[in-house]
Amino acid sequence: MNFSVIFENIDIYLEGLWVTLELVSLSLLFGFLLAVPLAVILTASKNPVITLPVRAFIYFFRGTPLLIQMFLVYYGMGQFDALKETFLWDYFKEAHFCALFTFALNTGAYTAEIFRGAIANTPSGEIEAAKAAGMSKPLMFRRIILPSAFRRALPAYGNEMIFMLHGTALASVITIVDITGAARIINSRFYSPYEAFITAAAFYMAITFTLVWILKKVEYRCLAHLRRDG
Repeated sequence: MNFSVIFENIDIYLEGLWVTLELVSLSLLFGFLLAVPLAVILTASKNPVITLPVRAFIYFFRGTPLLIQMFLVYYGMGQFDALKETFLWDYFKEAHFCALFTFALNTGAYTAEIFRGAIANTPSGEIEAAKAAGMSKPLMFRRIILPSAFRRALPAYGNEMIFMLHGTALASVITIVDITGAARIINSRFYSPYEAFITAAAFYMAITFTLVWILKKVEYRCLAHLRRDG
């Protein structure tokens, strides 16, 4: 194997690295902001008119492949003339926005289910203590239930973050030059598949291990009350 082509074109990978980090961070941010209210709705409301659309959204995005979802957004939105006549088309005609939109909805659905389970498993003693203190239901969610649920959900949410990182590799199929897209460019130019994709794998592994290290530090701090030091 000859890695000289990699070193001579490392700038392509660095640009792809930036795009990957941007897609991951923004999709996780928007997905988190979407997931929290959805999880609260599923646990706090018994009205099927409200909960059924939320459940349908979660089931669809958890039950279909991410690649299919991306194709539906990237290729499908252009089929609606009504959409093309609105300002939204300025966004949906861009591959970068379509990828970010799809990733955010996908991780939002998975994260909502993670948080729903964590909220549902809130110890009854914490809820009873909050009621005894005279807290209203919104205040109880804000100060007791959600912080407690976030701590319990952290290990599962960490896995979702890593899955989302790996899922962004699909962005290259809709012309986005992320890390995988950079590898495809190098392979097409120099016909060096091993060098190109091994380098891409190395970039993904470096990001993954960095993310795992950060998550372990966060878990160690947030779950300190569960440790028995000494």
